[in-house]
Amino acid sequence: MPSLTDARASNAAFSPPYTPVAVFVGGTSGIGEAMAKALTSYLGGNLHLFIVGRNQAAADKTFASLPRAEGVKREFVYCDAFLMRNIVATCEELKTRLPGGKINFLVLSAGYFRITGRDETEEGLDKLLVMRYYCRFKFISELLPVLQVAKERGEDARVMTMLGTGMTDVPVDREDLGMRKKYRFWNAALKPVVYNDVMIEEYAKQNPGIGFVHIYPGVVYTPAVNQLYESLWGPLMLLAPLVRLKFWLYGIQPEECAEYMLYALLDRAKESGWSRRDEHGMTLG
Repeated sequence: MPSLTDARASNAAFSPPYTPVAVFVGGTSGIGEAMAKALTSYLGGNLHLFIVGRNQAAADKTFASLPRAEGVKREFVYCDAFLMRNIVATCEELKTRLPGGKINFLVLSAGYFRITGRDETEEGLDKLLVMRYYCRFKFISELLPVLQVAKERGEDARVMTMLGTGMTDVPVDREDLGMRKKYRFWNAALKPVVYNDVMIEEYAKQNPGIGFVHIYPGVVYTPAVNQLYESLWGPLMLLAPLVRLKFWLYGIQPEECAEYMLYALLDRAKESGWSRRDEHGMTLG
């Protein structure tokens, strides 16, 4: 397991001979924002950075805090990722704005958590499943052609989905993957972990030369924590002290987590293919 110092040293050593293009979906706060800041800093501002989300003011604040090399782009792209049609439109717009028509790093970390019953979008998909699986699948699917461009130029081409991994004992009903027949919020929270594992494995098989990573970020103080507290109701309020205790004992700040996530994203040991990683960026069996 790398120490935080080791992770930072490895990240600082990343020095590509080209100007990378990075897209962060969910980069307006939390771990995604911290990763975007860290990567830009390590590259001395020599990074074309695109943040996809709903809060332009937050993205602009992030951009203003970053070092900037001459000629690089810093752009916010609005997307309400609860709807698949919005993702398609956003990706089409994004493709027209990408320098060199490529993406080197695609990071998916958009968060959403509510302890409720099934809550469908107008497209008929449960919102928790959308944020934890469907939207990630769709962004990758739509942006694969521009990841391929980077790969064909001999540059880095990698995708990271940040959720949780290694839960091989979570049962999956193949006849009800969308959980329309039997819905429980804990199933909607946990089963997408398995879905993401399968997703990156299959995408890697179909797209040799592109690296796909599914990683567990650990216990991190992000805005999603507030969503969790706000969603507790009735008897579930009794869990609030336990949740707070867990974060007090084990929680880390997004900036620390981002170093390990970046370590996994830039790891040359898995330039292509797929890997599942723990909260320290280490490969799981």
